[in-house]
Formats: sequence, C-alpha cells, structure tokens
Amino acid sequence: MKISVASGKGGTGKTTIATNLAVAIGRMGKTVAYLDCDVEEPNGHLFLKPEIKEQIDVTVPVPRVDLDKCTLCGDCSAACEYHAIAVLGKTVEVFDSLCHGCGGCLDVCPEDAIEEIPRTIGQINRGVGMGVEFLEGRLNVGEAISPPVTKALRKLGTTSSVVIIDAPPGTSCPVIEAIKDTDFVILITEPTPFGLNDLKLAVGMVREIGLSYGVVINRSDIGDSRTHEYCRQEKIDILMNIPFDRQVAETYSRGDMMLDVNSQYDKNLYDLYQIIAERVNHDGTDRSQR
Repeated sequence: MKISVASGKGGTGKTTIATNLAVAIGRMGKTVAYLDCDVEEPNGHLFLKPEIKEQIDVTVPVPRVDLDKCTLCGDCSAACEYHAIAVLGKTVEVFDSLCHGCGGCLDVCPEDAIEEIPRTIGQINRGVGMGVEFLEGRLNVGEAISPPVTKALRKLGTTSSVVIIDAPPGTSCPVIEAIKDTDFVILITEPTPFGLNDLKLAVGMVREIGLSYGVVINRSDIGDSRTHEYCRQEKIDILMNIPFDRQVAETYSRGDMMLDVNSQYDKNLYDLYQIIAERVNHDGTDRSQR
C-alpha cells in the first residue's frame, strides 16, 4: 500500500508525520519504505538518520547538434515547448537547464543531426534508518526541473509492504508526480487562515486527480475553528488532531522523533495507518472521498 503525505504549504509538519508514521508502522512489525520526494529540499534523513548503502545518479537526455549535418531549418526549435533549443544565426544553441528530455527535437530533425547525451541532474540515495527502508531524491543545486528525479525515485522497486511518500509542499507538478498512483493521501494542515487557504488548494488537487484522502490537523489547538468547519462542510474526514506539544517542537529541533517523546504518539500513528488501511482495503478505492 502506498500512502502519500502532502500539504498545501511548507512548515505544517509534513515530514514529521511522514517519518514518524513510517517508524510507527515498522515498529508494529510491517516492512515499510520511506520515500523522500521533496527532492529540492529533502530533510527526512535528519530524522531517520539512515545508513546510505547505494547512490544512483539521475540523468535526463539532452540534445547535441551536429552542425555539419544541420541545415538550420529551425524545426527542432519550433517543436520544443520548453524553449530549450534555438537557432541563433549560424548555430544551434541548447539550453540544458530548460530541457525536459522529451526527445521531440530528435524526432522532428529532418537531417538526423541530433543525438542525445545523458546529463546528471540529481541523485537517489538508498539505505536503511530506524528499521525503515529509506529512499531519497536530491535535485542538484541550480537545476530547475525536479519531476525527473521524483519520477526516477518512484520507479525504483521496493519489497516493503507499506510505502510512505513524503511529497513536496504545494500543489504544482512536482507534487502531482510524487503522489500520483498512490492509494491514499494524508493532507497535513494547521488551523490558521494560511493553512486553510492552502488546504483548500490541496483538496482541489487531490479531487482533480481522483485520489482518496483525509486530513491531519497539526497544532490543532492553535488558530481558529474554520479549518474544522471547512472539513465538516466538505465532508472531509479529519483523521487525526495533533495538539501543540512543546516537547515535540524541541525534539523536532534536535532532529529526533516525536515517537520518543511519548509512546502514545506511536499508538496514535499506527491507529492512523490502520484507519487508512481499512479504508483502502474496503473497496480498494474509497471513492466516497473523491
């Protein structure tokens, strides 16, 4: 079963919940993998402290033009939706950082003047931390396109029975690449006006994709009641409320696990997993929340 943990904005406790949920499931005897798909700023390793056993480069194919064959017809430039290749005077310029590696320029070149070469844009780290299989994508500094790293990470196989996907914040393409084809999405939010606004965007996103979902409200005793009212009006299940806990905040700042503050968190997070598992297994889809 694949469970994504996402949020409409950063700073809601998404990674805290994702890492602690993974460990809680693991402690109950299940095999579990944690995938950090927040590839622009992965920080799950700070909590799981994995021993990295394998590193895999992520590459995208980028075009190189043989000017001896090229007639400067411009078909490649016209075909590129990302403006990554352009005919400039008597040469053809390739802007590697804009290239999505779709191969469109290669397909349309009438002179067979284009070949593709791999360009490394990131890395996947694989290991084990706190009894959890750990996989992390990292986009190289200065790179602009993160979905290929997420896609490569999602493609890697795992033998674990439960996969927890820590998605990047927001509702844009990188998030969709991370959460697509998962069985359930946990949307983390907090009861503030900003949190509610971004929760509404995130709910719109998962409904558009057609994924099952529920909400966890972190620091549930701060802010106001509008987030709870919104969920009630929209018939969205609030799966868990987590009140503010100073000890948890201090533990987070040290890079430790909230499970170690109070064993009740261990139980509550495993109960959260069981609720989701029962829902997913009930009909495999939980279409009531779509």
